[in-house]
Amino acid sequence: MSETKNAANGNTGNTLRTGTPSAGPGLDISRRKLLGTVGAVGVGGLALGAAGGAAAYAAVEGPDDTSPLASVGSTEVMFHGKHQAGITTPLQSTGHLIAFDLAPGAGRKEAAALMRRWSTTARALMAGEPSGSADTGVALDAGPSSLTVTFGFGHSFFDRTQLTDRRPAQLDPLPDFSSDQLDARRSNGDLWVQIGADDALVAFHALRAIQHDAGAAATVRWQMNGFNRTPGATAKPMTARNLMGQIDGTNNPKPADPDFDERVFVPDTAQPAWMAGGSYAVVRRIRMLLDTWEKLPLTEQEQAVGRRKSNGAPLSGGTETTKLQLDKFGPDGKPVIALNAHARIAAPEQNGGAAMLRRAFSFHDGIAADGTPDAGLLFVAWQADPLKGFVPVQRKLDRGDALSTFLRHEASGLFAVPGGPRAGEYVGQRLLES
Repeated sequence: MSETKNAANGNTGNTLRTGTPSAGPGLDISRRKLLGTVGAVGVGGLALGAAGGAAAYAAVEGPDDTSPLASVGSTEVMFHGKHQAGITTPLQSTGHLIAFDLAPGAGRKEAAALMRRWSTTARALMAGEPSGSADTGVALDAGPSSLTVTFGFGHSFFDRTQLTDRRPAQLDPLPDFSSDQLDARRSNGDLWVQIGADDALVAFHALRAIQHDAGAAATVRWQMNGFNRTPGATAKPMTARNLMGQIDGTNNPKPADPDFDERVFVPDTAQPAWMAGGSYAVVRRIRMLLDTWEKLPLTEQEQAVGRRKSNGAPLSGGTETTKLQLDKFGPDGKPVIALNAHARIAAPEQNGGAAMLRRAFSFHDGIAADGTPDAGLLFVAWQADPLKGFVPVQRKLDRGDALSTFLRHEASGLFAVPGGPRAGEYVGQRLLES
């Protein structure tokens, strides 16, 4: 599992060092200290009470302030490790998903050189360092901000590099689903990169560096941009909400679960050996028909999901983490959690234990040609085997999920994400140089 450390103090873990504002009458609270404290603590009273003061200090404080970085910006995620970063890393507030196709004539040699360049750049940027001599300086003033850069290979990559004998069977194309309305131009790809950070400029900086490093070896096939709630925006850590307003990710497997690695990561003994410690990412652009959804009464929204909108608790009772009581009936003799409720159909116990680690971003790309919001979910699901994770669950959802009326699957991809690089290695080296 990838490590994180605080760049300001060098300690491992996610603990952040924040400045302590002076309580005295001298009004010597620095802007950076104040904003860092508000962002890290996330307490409503502190944020509200400090809002006016923050604006005032922003207006009068000069460029000579030398206060140390004291915010989520100082958190660093390790590039090297058994698994690539960006899988078990806590959700970041900004994300970019981008797929590339190798250029005509480019093969294994060019792919290896590209992965070496990308890995060198990712390691530097994730440590909060410049990407190289061509660094744009966009993120010059920021810390690493939990930046992660994750790399994967698509089915077609192995044809382009004459490595079809090393292509995993788990990378076979996903089956067709009746609800799919896929745009081939925004699906699949030879190479896939996931970028996440808790600062939008840091994420954009990494995106531009990755695009620049592609050079003549690869061209962009598609790019999707997403977001999540900013760390510290809630009074306590919470499961993310999607654009329907629903808590999304409640039943995710947890690293503390005894079978977490079995569900999410490829075992060390698996074949092909270069995928040891890796995972498979299913990527879907799912547009939400928000104009229609938002007209539904709250009770109908909750029935479609099978959970309370307020706190994510199942309609059968309890809290967000309470197990679904699928055999509980109401006074009308009907199941409390409807037979077509999303939570029921997607539950692992309804799918032979099938589970995946969902790590999505929301997106909003303006207004579509039909005048409705082009918004929804950039669904990213991690699993040791998509044939045992995503595919059986999506097949059941495809046959009768109450949410399907309000969703449109517009793009899709499946990528083999190798294990993390050892010190001195680049991502994919065990595939490309074995």
